[in-house]
Amino acid sequence: MSAPTMDRREFLSVTAVAGAGLTLGVRTLAPTFQRSPFPVPTDFAPNAFVRVGTDGVVTIVVGYSEMGQGILTSLPMLVAEELEVDPATVKIEQAPADPAYNNPSFGMQGTGGSTTVSAAFDPMRQAGAAAREMLAAAAATSLGVPRESLTIANGVVTHAASSRRMTYGELANAAAQIPVPHHVALKPASEWKVIGKRTRRLDAPSKVMGRATFGIDVKLPGMLTAVVARCPVFGGKVKSFTATAARAVPGVRQVVEIPSGVAVLADGYWAAKKGREALRIEWDEGANASLSSASLRARWAELAKQPGVVARHEGDSAAALASAARRIDAVYETPFLAHATMEPMNCTAHVQAASCEVWAPTQAQTMAKATAARASGLPDAAIQIHTTMLGGGFGRRFEQDFLSEAVTLSKMAHVPVKVVFSREDDIQHDCYRPATYNVLAAGLDASGNLTTCTYRSVSPSVQAHMFPLQNGLDDNAIEGALGEYAIPNVQVEWVRDEPGVPIGFWRSVGNSHTAFVKESFIDEIAAATHTDPLALRRRLLANSPRLLGVLNLAAERAGWDSPLPAGRFRGIAAHKSFNSYVAEVAEVSVGADGTPTVHRVCCAVDIGRVVNPLTVEAQVQGSIVYGLSAALRGAITLDRGRVQQENF
Repeated sequence: MSAPTMDRREFLSVTAVAGAGLTLGVRTLAPTFQRSPFPVPTDFAPNAFVRVGTDGVVTIVVGYSEMGQGILTSLPMLVAEELEVDPATVKIEQAPADPAYNNPSFGMQGTGGSTTVSAAFDPMRQAGAAAREMLAAAAATSLGVPRESLTIANGVVTHAASSRRMTYGELANAAAQIPVPHHVALKPASEWKVIGKRTRRLDAPSKVMGRATFGIDVKLPGMLTAVVARCPVFGGKVKSFTATAARAVPGVRQVVEIPSGVAVLADGYWAAKKGREALRIEWDEGANASLSSASLRARWAELAKQPGVVARHEGDSAAALASAARRIDAVYETPFLAHATMEPMNCTAHVQAASCEVWAPTQAQTMAKATAARASGLPDAAIQIHTTMLGGGFGRRFEQDFLSEAVTLSKMAHVPVKVVFSREDDIQHDCYRPATYNVLAAGLDASGNLTTCTYRSVSPSVQAHMFPLQNGLDDNAIEGALGEYAIPNVQVEWVRDEPGVPIGFWRSVGNSHTAFVKESFIDEIAAATHTDPLALRRRLLANSPRLLGVLNLAAERAGWDSPLPAGRFRGIAAHKSFNSYVAEVAEVSVGADGTPTVHRVCCAVDIGRVVNPLTVEAQVQGSIVYGLSAALRGAITLDRGRVQQENF
């Protein structure tokens, strides 16, 4: 869908507030935008991204969720670059749930898909540049000099010829009267002083000092804490329950049934937990009571024999396989994975007769507002979402189960309610990364060259539980399959099966399994043809210079051809995901009991322009640890319809 057109005056709006200075609002270019006059606020507007007070304080409002990835630093850096202020001096505010903050990458307010910095890069810079020029215009008028004679640095406008200077605070009210400039020149990259500079996290001090508010920190007068007993079998329901012993636990105030199970509401978490332990519940386990990892594997092995929806078709893979001098076949399975966010899943809600407030560590404000409206029965205008800090997201906090429970319980209890998941709740009642079953075949010619590859994947649809599929295909299920490799004949198919396990978006989504499958198969081809895995990849990536570039860099820095200590081995992989090109070399050993030890990982990335190198380094390091954790220890297995794991 192409973005609707709008002129600069619709994109930027300015208002003067008595004694408040300059407030600059930015409308994001979301695909769902409808042409209408941008409302002129009479006070600080929640859709304003930049505010300059008469005290000189610059406030930047961020419409995305900070979950450890550093956007409360990188996005203010974008504004600060154009506004000519030190990012360390700005004040940062979290935006409310409002369409003005829609992520233009997917047309709603939400944080995911590695889109935040790229989506905000131009709008946030434009906001800063427009504010800068309005302040400069106000100074030019006040000083009676041409704009071109003024320089700006660190929030001060200077006329060098007369040695006169004015601060942003002194100019704020006058600048608010200046018309919005239609064309604002953004600084060329050669003049950047902030973007690309290693910048310490602006949110770190508040976190270190305990001032930052995460969802788990929210406390309201009269608030009760709730834990929910959920059926251990996916899709199961409460048949009956006895709450006498639970109600007798000191601090327990209410025990109620809700769609997801039986909730115990108490003065605090411990009382609620002990009350839940005292419940006696008989469950109707439903149709999934016999589901197991083994039965699911057998079912998918049969489904993999059937044709699927074609996701990629190049050449004639069937004919190429039939005429191949050699054929290589492989099957790869990937398990369900839990998100395991560091901060336990939680949400606080306060539903009153005409309003509903929600305090949530959420990645999806638009969806959160809609969920709260449905659960409370109140109109959208009555819903207010307060986005707290997120102690990790990874896609889990895009889901709505924890928020729906909090709103439902507050409405029933007539008091504020905080729902808290234990770690066991979190692991056993997650929305999991889909498991997959993948069948691949490769054809080689007489010289050992790869001429064809087929890839058929069986899995549930992570996309379908939130968004409609196009032509029956979930792009997320097969994104990255066979990647950038130049193979003459390719066929990628997807077979959908829904076993009843709740699933959701997990960090890197489909790439989290397609990269493993693709790169493992390339290694098998290399082994079968006695080819160096690096050399094979280099040949196959001749048409992908960026991926080839990181592959070569990782190999060089890892010392690919250098000798290793006895018992150690190297493996290499390369993949493109969300417009990032990544290659890694892992140095490992395997113990006598078969347990692998990872001694070193060398990673090279090409993500294009970098706002904050420190954030990129942290994210790459974190992703390596997260990936290793998932690969070595994270598998979720099923038996009798139940998740067998319950903690780290």
